[in-house]
Amino acid sequence: MASWKRDFASGLIVLLPIIVTLYVVYWLYAQLAGVALLTGTIDNPPARVLLTLLVFVLLVFAIGYLMRTALGSIAEDYIDRLFNRLPGLRIVYNASKMGVQTALTGADELQQPVKLQVWDNMRMTAFKTGQRTEDGRDILFLPTSPNITTGYVVEIEPEYYEEIDESVEDALTRVLSAGFGETDRRDLAETLLEDDD
Repeated sequence: MASWKRDFASGLIVLLPIIVTLYVVYWLYAQLAGVALLTGTIDNPPARVLLTLLVFVLLVFAIGYLMRTALGSIAEDYIDRLFNRLPGLRIVYNASKMGVQTALTGADELQQPVKLQVWDNMRMTAFKTGQRTEDGRDILFLPTSPNITTGYVVEIEPEYYEEIDESVEDALTRVLSAGFGETDRRDLAETLLEDDD
């Protein structure tokens, strides 16, 4: 009885992310193909999608270039203040902004993952930031799970944490999945085979 549940769960773990990803791609394609601005001028939906993506990429680059100037900094500050005055929408705006910043730059700033012992026999995953305090302590980022955009910045002596042989991506996957993510499928297969014996 437990074997079929395990098989069903393993199949669902593989199939569901593929289905969700394909649906999101299909939905985005349908949205881009139906852009009203281009509907009347181009009859070919794939050409509309490519043109819309091209316009979007050019717009992103133009705004990114503008943000490096003093005018861009003033504009961003004004937009932040404007959205922070709107109840409800400020939560969505700040969460999405923090999510994009973390996705684009957060993982690059994190260095070696480490295990930090916070209480007796309890370890937590943290990341080196590459920064140090004036008194020689390392500054670590201890993310919360499953939302890695929040967490704690801790200053700790190097002897109180242990470096682990794991990539930043694998450690982030474990934190993002609240500990349920399996970074090595061979370990999962071996565990399932041992349970069947």
